Amino acid sequence: MVEGTDNRRERRQRVLKGAAIISGISNSEISCTIRNQNDGGAELRVSPEARVPEHFVPYVPTDGVAYQSVLRWRRNDRIGIQFTGIVPKPRLHYG
Repeated sequence: MVEGTDNRRERRQRVLKGAAIISGISNSEISCTIRNQNDGGAELRVSPEARVPEHFVPYVPTDGVAYQSVLRWRRNDRIGIQFTGIVPKPRLHYG
């Protein structure tokens, strides 16, 4: 993971969507907000104290989509992620 490097090939569209990062660690959820997004990835806002694993699934209730993702960078309360696939809605999610 290279901090601060912008390797995007397409610009991200600004959005404001609530989401939950679901990790394999005890099936925990971390609340987050998607600030911008394109087909290849997104920028999320998370609590600066949140432990975000390298591989995780953010579930976006408004889209009804869970994206397999890889953490690419982190700066304070912002993280950049790359989508690597789509998975079914997590069973443990409340939404």
